Amino acid sequence: MITRRTFAAGLGGLPVAMFAAPAMAQEAGPVKIGSKNFTEQLILGEMYAMLLEKAGIPTQTRLNLGGTAVAHEALKKGEIDLYPEYTGTGLTVVLQTPIESVQATPVASGETIDDRVFNLVQEGYAKDGLVWLDQSPFNNTQALAVKRAFAEEKGIATISDLAKIAGETVIVAPSDFVERPDGLKGLESAYGLAFKEALSVEPGIRYQAIDQGKAQVVLAFGTDGQVSGLDLVLLQDDRHLWPPYHVAPVVRQATLDAYPALAETLNALAPLLSDQAMSALNWQVDGPDKLEPDEVAEAFLKENGLL
Repeated sequence: MITRRTFAAGLGGLPVAMFAAPAMAQEAGPVKIGSKNFTEQLILGEMYAMLLEKAGIPTQTRLNLGGTAVAHEALKKGEIDLYPEYTGTGLTVVLQTPIESVQATPVASGETIDDRVFNLVQEGYAKDGLVWLDQSPFNNTQALAVKRAFAEEKGIATISDLAKIAGETVIVAPSDFVERPDGLKGLESAYGLAFKEALSVEPGIRYQAIDQGKAQVVLAFGTDGQVSGLDLVLLQDDRHLWPPYHVAPVVRQATLDAYPALAETLNALAPLLSDQAMSALNWQVDGPDKLEPDEVAEAFLKENGLL
């Protein structure tokens, strides 16, 4: 049975959802669950909290912390104990390993690039006492998306096609896009892309700009609900700029030592999160239904027999 939440001030003044805890858990302290500041992360953070709570592990939710740098530093400092991260982000942003170096090395028999990236982030994070649990099937890779009418009018299907007319277009993207090695700099290097302008906005409102005609291109992600909701076309990454972005909980080793059941509990969720499932969950929040992330998370877990 889910225990009742109460609320207190959390990291940076953010709300913290606190749960009743059994005696043994009180000694170890509640597991502090963080997330970044966009819909998918909020849904995943809520799922993690609900699953751990059901398993008798006390939790505090410290969601909506900000971007990768904020969440990762909070994890390293122990301000949070776990949060959902993407393998491609862990590789290129946190470990600063160029995807080109991974792609250039022949894969072993039976190994995929996805496997290799996961193994690399596991090894790299272990040096800081951080553990990647099982990765989910969905691949929330970055992508460039345009309105279907625009793609048909311009005859574009790939990013290489877009590069030929990029000087006439405006792209809208999150604020860290300009400086990220897998963002604008990567597109310039791989495709010679030079946009007329790059609009920097909060992640949650970037689709408003393309819907309102203020931009022609948006930095999308593979599981964004708006891709189907706004009838956008994902342009093919024909030069393979971006690595795989499978999500997994990244957890402090000390937290796993304190709560041995934590890994098995969260790993049960991983195989259920396909591209289609995650996109549909995101659209329930970002689309016309405007449901809350915790509502969507709870319904999905119940539907799949985890609550």
